Amino acid sequence: MEVKIEHGESMVVFVSGRLDTVTSVEFDKAIKAEEIKENLVIIDFSNVEYISSAGLRVLLALKRELDGKSKTLEIHNINAVVREIFSVTGFINALTIK
Repeated sequence: MEVKIEHGESMVVFVSGRLDTVTSVEFDKAIKAEEIKENLVIIDFSNVEYISSAGLRVLLALKRELDGKSKTLEIHNINAVVREIFSVTGFINALTIK
């Protein structure tokens, strides 16, 4: 898994690979290492093949943190496999998917 973060009008986090039990820890550390000044955080899933419950927990924790700071989290460009996981787990309604 790789994480690349760009700052601008919004903070865009590009993730590639699998977001699973092992890599979700790395993903969480990468996000927490950033000072989030922007009001919108976009997680780009264009290159994410799979997300496990551990990855979903990291996204939910990030959403709650941002909500508490009146900031917005959006997930962009999910594939059919990830969309199915989001649907089955109910995260399709808990997160903003674009």
